[in-house]
Amino acid sequence: MDWVKRSSEYTFTDGKSGFSINFAGMKFDRCDIDSLSGAFSKALAGVADIEAGKIKNPDEQRKVTHFTDRMAYPASAEFAAVETFAAKIIADGKFDAVVVNGIGGSALGPQLMQFAINGPYWNELPKSRRSGLKIYFLDNTDSSGFADLLQVMEPEKTIHLVISKSGGTQETKNNMIAMEKFYASRGLDFGKCAVAVTMKESSLYQHARENNWLQIFEMAESIGGRTSETAIVGHLPAALTGIDFGKFLAGACDMDKWTRAKENNPALMLAAMWYLAGNGKGDRNMVIVPYSDRLVLMSRYLQQLVMESLGKELDLDGKTVNQGLNVFGNKGGTDAHAFIQQLNDGRDDFFATFIEVLHDAQKLEINDGITMGDYLHGFFEGLSAALRSKGRQTITIRIPQLTVYELGQIIALYERAVAVYAEFININAFHQPGVQAYKLAAKDVLALRGKVFSALDGKSGFSGDGAAFAELAGVPERAVEVASLLDKAALNDGGISREYNGKNWVYTVK
Repeated sequence: MDWVKRSSEYTFTDGKSGFSINFAGMKFDRCDIDSLSGAFSKALAGVADIEAGKIKNPDEQRKVTHFTDRMAYPASAEFAAVETFAAKIIADGKFDAVVVNGIGGSALGPQLMQFAINGPYWNELPKSRRSGLKIYFLDNTDSSGFADLLQVMEPEKTIHLVISKSGGTQETKNNMIAMEKFYASRGLDFGKCAVAVTMKESSLYQHARENNWLQIFEMAESIGGRTSETAIVGHLPAALTGIDFGKFLAGACDMDKWTRAKENNPALMLAAMWYLAGNGKGDRNMVIVPYSDRLVLMSRYLQQLVMESLGKELDLDGKTVNQGLNVFGNKGGTDAHAFIQQLNDGRDDFFATFIEVLHDAQKLEINDGITMGDYLHGFFEGLSAALRSKGRQTITIRIPQLTVYELGQIIALYERAVAVYAEFININAFHQPGVQAYKLAAKDVLALRGKVFSALDGKSGFSGDGAAFAELAGVPERAVEVASLLDKAALNDGGISREYNGKNWVYTVK
């Protein structure tokens, strides 16, 4: 089948919104699709079970409600409360900025939304040209990020959103404690500008209530962080920065309607492409290339959504499967000067998904009636054709413009495709045991630190390499980890000095 006919047959389009997705650049034929008819039926039934309220996260015995909750959310009291709160904060004029303190889904979704809709220079606009507050993010337990924020933050004019579903997320808790101490050092009451977003009666909920925080908003237990952008986690930052969250939800819900269909269902087809391209085992990397500066964070957002959902050791029957899909990306046409050389000439171990925004923000004529947008389109089409000529696989998503509505469509499409693919490969897409494993390992390292430094009490002048200190602490088998702890302490006034003897670091207790 030639390219024109293949594109006609395998392009799915929503005529109402103008959203389209072209699968013709992938290596498959009608027989491959027909062979998945049973998987399609199973997947549709499985996702229908999600929306029917059945337990679809069996490991944690939880329902999964991000699809259904966003249908009811716009008419809810909670939606109205967020809108009222945000409108009051903006109108009062006391606050000029908001800090979102969260990690993973509590930050990635709001970051994507802000960059895509308000743009990269939002915070630099004068107040008269902004429809809401400036916005900053604390999304790690890195003191440099905290220090950078303090360089620009005006404490009395800043509201803080502390977002943690469990209420005990350590990275978020660390930033909260550090910020509380900073405000106290200035003689300011942090509670007067702090808002908690968490499950009811969590440790964060109780802390906020006990310290008379400005507001507490409740999160649903049944919505995971990586699927929380269409819930209050996405709503509150958006509302405070003047974004119409209702239109975002409309885009997501319209895509949900489309992706419930038995025929011409873009989520079913997208999941099928992932499955066929990767032999049902994720043998190909997913490369995300949006031809829009404002969508540069899309690959980071999809990394969490796809990789945390699908990267699982065990399937639902307890069988070891080591499933997953690697996701990486950049923006076009920057990507052509970054990693496209390898995609074109290197290992054929990927499929590329292009996202094109048809409407240009400005008509900037360069020469002979050709605009800057025409050049970007030409670069996209040229790259797509070049990859296809080398037998590389591609998918193309086109949206008429980039507004909150289209962003809602994209996010909902990928959420549904993830749920479908999980049904294909029989895994639980809604828990994250690997994340919990690293958190437990981190606690072990901190416990080791306590043991080592307790052993150094009264040992001023003690000197030796990491092995000597590990022996002193009674953990000789952990000499490498002990040395790393000593390295950290030596460069952070931790009561340790060090000198390199040409082979090893030699540490001394001050």
